[in-house]
Amino acid sequence: MFDSFPNGTFERLARPAYHEEFFRILKSGVRSQDKLERGQHFQERGFASWEAFAAGRWEEALALIEERRPAYAQQFAEAEELGVAQRRLRVVEFPVTPYVQWELHVLRLRAAVGDRIRVLDARTIADIERERTVPEVVILGDVVMYEVQYDDEGNADGARRYAEPALIAETRAGFASLYARGEPFGDFFEREIATLSPPVIDGVG
Repeated sequence: MFDSFPNGTFERLARPAYHEEFFRILKSGVRSQDKLERGQHFQERGFASWEAFAAGRWEEALALIEERRPAYAQQFAEAEELGVAQRRLRVVEFPVTPYVQWELHVLRLRAAVGDRIRVLDARTIADIERERTVPEVVILGDVVMYEVQYDDEGNADGARRYAEPALIAETRAGFASLYARGEPFGDFFEREIATLSPPVIDGVG
């Protein structure tokens, strides 16, 4: 699964160019958007909830997530109007990192307004990840896909753009297989996340 991905031909896009192209193609008639999230430590500077989380203010961080509801609701309403079916698969390692604990509270809101999210325990794909982890990738229909890039501190740093049809088809098939194996978000959240104590922040994330 994802065997061809490491050798795929890509074009490196800086963050502004990636965002511009992503939204242009999203609105161009594609019918699906699939997102596979694998990293366990990221930074989201400028997101008020993340800033509070990173500063160790857990209750404030949770309260501030709600500020995103209108934006998320609008995003999914626009996707529905465009006819774009969105799916997200979040791979989670155990023990859950502070960042992922926080992010899953954000994803809980996204799920409430329409995101089709499933969660996959990383231990269940150890056989697939013997040589490398599954890719951090966003796939827009059969047109293009992006491997999201991050700097050494976990800040978003553009993307690698892949456009080879065979590689996109293979990656879409891999995503679909893992998505089918994933657990519904609500079930995972209530069992594994809702009862956790506030995370201890050692550094960021």
